[in-house]
Amino acid sequence: MRIGILGYGNLGRGVECAIKQNPDMELVAVFTRRAPETVSVLTETAAVCSVADVEQWKDKIDVMILCGGSATDLPVQTPKYAEFFNVVDSFDTHARIPEHFDDVDEAAKKSGHVGIISVGWDPGMFSLNRMYANAILPEGHDYTFWGKGVSQGHSDAIRRVEGVKDGKQYTIPVESALKSVRNGENPELTARQKHTRECFVVLEEGADAAKVEETIKNMPNYFSDYDTTVHFISEEELKRDHSGIPHGGFVIRSGKTGWNLENNHVIEYSLKLDSNPEFTSSVIVAYARAAYRLYKEGQTGCKTVFDIAPAYLSAKDGAELRKTLL
Repeated sequence: MRIGILGYGNLGRGVECAIKQNPDMELVAVFTRRAPETVSVLTETAAVCSVADVEQWKDKIDVMILCGGSATDLPVQTPKYAEFFNVVDSFDTHARIPEHFDDVDEAAKKSGHVGIISVGWDPGMFSLNRMYANAILPEGHDYTFWGKGVSQGHSDAIRRVEGVKDGKQYTIPVESALKSVRNGENPELTARQKHTRECFVVLEEGADAAKVEETIKNMPNYFSDYDTTVHFISEEELKRDHSGIPHGGFVIRSGKTGWNLENNHVIEYSLKLDSNPEFTSSVIVAYARAAYRLYKEGQTGCKTVFDIAPAYLSAKDGAELRKTLL
């Protein structure tokens, strides 16, 4: 499979590393908005090209992996590039997934390609676990906790605020809420009761700190529904204390079975990640394999993780999967 990467930030670099671990794939080109000569990639055989030249690669790439941000990049990029390629993205603004799906579906069906959206761990692996648990325990409650860790999407959102030079955002579960759920107490929890958000921000010179803080705290879909703390720190402090990108979280369903609902069950799926972008990239690369296989079968349009059978993700064939993993 010939893979292209559009956008060479943390996620793009993670995708490049993941491709190295999959012998049935090769990275043929990286596309960047920066001057290509200023971008150095690890794969010696891969070309580095300007985004402006992407259409020239129409027949040379089997799957284009889109590594832009969900706030402003992917809503435009994924439908646009689905006209020329099979595409996979990690769009993670949950509230806007239905409209993003419709936009990509229209473009991909028109061009005869496959687009897989919202791939990663949430949305993505966590979504699958929520769906499986709902199907298995229809009488129950869902709970999702994120962190403690750096959210790439939320960090990207604060970096786009006027006056912000750089920043990191940590999502932190409320420990008492997590304990209550694990105990099978089925609490009713608001977003604010489940998580807090902590931002570490480096200001542009002359920026209005109060205005920046107000903008961040009132940002819909990101911060307005949470108790959010904003710390203003120096560039040196950010590099020294916040250079890593750890994350993780828990999907829990607490449910009941039995004629009189007399038995309790708790399903929990958890992740503890040293590198959020590298794990997300690894999920995306597995779904790039699925996109290619679906395309070869003649399928078109937009898909999510719900639509794709697990076997499509694996480099192993059906016989080997049945023998080794079933």
